[in-house]
Amino acid sequence: MTADLTLDALEQALWARKVKGGLIHHSDHGSQYLSIRYSERLIEAGIEASTGGVGDAYDNALTETINGLF
Repeated sequence: MTADLTLDALEQALWARKVKGGLIHHSDHGSQYLSIRYSERLIEAGIEASTGGVGDAYDNALTETINGLF
């Protein structure tokens, strides 16, 4: 996955949801999510970045469980 692909997905989500900020974006430590361009776009959109611990397999478990309910 590239930074361009993740930026395109972020732009689509921002447009579709009419996001005005106040969100927390949680991701792993993938280079595409930690890229300068991606991080700058999150800041521009008023979205706080959050990353889990390195090598922690359980950091996303609660989020993925809740998302699965939708």
